[in-house]
Amino acid sequence: MPFIPHTQEEREAMLLSIGALDMEALFDEIPEPLQYRDPMAIPNPLREMEISRLMRERADMDRAGLCFIGAGAYEHHIPAAVWELAGRGEFYSAYTPYQAEASQGTLQTIFEFQSMISALTGMDLANASLYDGATALGEAVLMAVRAHRNRKIKRVVIPRTVHPHYRQVVRTLVEAQGVEIVEPDYDPEGGHFAPESLDEVEGDFTALVIPQPNFFGILEEVDALTDRARARGALVIGVVNPLALGVLAPP
Repeated sequence: MPFIPHTQEEREAMLLSIGALDMEALFDEIPEPLQYRDPMAIPNPLREMEISRLMRERADMDRAGLCFIGAGAYEHHIPAAVWELAGRGEFYSAYTPYQAEASQGTLQTIFEFQSMISALTGMDLANASLYDGATALGEAVLMAVRAHRNRKIKRVVIPRTVHPHYRQVVRTLVEAQGVEIVEPDYDPEGGHFAPESLDEVEGDFTALVIPQPNFFGILEEVDALTDRARARGALVIGVVNPLALGVLAPP
């Protein structure tokens, strides 16, 4: 049953209210050469099976290439079991689980997730209570400020090789708490944050954020960056792709 929100009388009343003669007048700012007035060549309707067959044929015409876009979008395999598990009601709808049986399943899932993250990152602890990577980075920045031996220092270096959305979220979360964010530029030829560039950051800072891989899909010189940061008494925060940690050195 089609859903038509307005009757013809209602449309005429609205057009009269705004002083438009008809619906076409709403688009008069579009240049005439760009207006398409001929009827579209829409084929006759097909049955469901015919539509499915047509869509398979159209899909076979596309050949997907390798993805080198970076920006957090990388080629990786997602096993079919992941979608089956993620689609179960006790998982995707258990945001505030009240039933005991649902809570137990959620706790088991969180435990398995934290165990896997601990194994991939090589760290002793893992937290599964954060919303996403960007907000997790904001919390890590605040943690570094509070855990630093000199709490008067509230400057954190976040190179511009970190995803811009991450940097925007971090600013939103921490600037109101008096934390200064320093964003040094990257090497335009290599697409990475050169370790020697850290020497150009004046003054003390609490922590250095290192993405691995970075926004451009480039691997940062994490060891050299970490050594230089620690030499200046700063902590190091890693923004890592968990899947990449299967082949890269863990934080």
